[in-house]
Amino acid sequence: MALVPWDPFREAGSFFGEDDWFLPVVSRGGLLQPAMDVYETDKNVVAELNLPGVDPEKVKVAVKDQILRVSGSTEEKKEEKGKGYWRQEIKRGSFERAARLPADVNEKKVEATYEKGVLKIIMPKASSPKSETKIKVKAKGK
Repeated sequence: MALVPWDPFREAGSFFGEDDWFLPVVSRGGLLQPAMDVYETDKNVVAELNLPGVDPEKVKVAVKDQILRVSGSTEEKKEEKGKGYWRQEIKRGSFERAARLPADVNEKKVEATYEKGVLKIIMPKASSPKSETKIKVKAKGK
């Protein structure tokens, strides 16, 4: 029987579940929390967000320090006095989503397109990944 060393951080990591690379969902006013997929291809890191009914002109996309941030808003609709709502489920307001990227990307070449309610962000991987600096150890006294 093999001994398994205790790792206190393993239990803490399971607390966050499988999506621990996503940063917490932030929504102003608790209104919108759009679903986001992030995946990697040979040349790109791609993010897709479901944003039906959101005007693409009101969406901001930023990549800095390998973190993708997407924010935006939908029109605030005033409740009409003459209508007797039985149910009001359409969410309106602002949102912000952030995700840590799984690879280094070229932040200056990020492209975003919006089609049929889906925002697709293509982030080309950095051509030269950050390499580890190797330091030669010098022996004294020889």
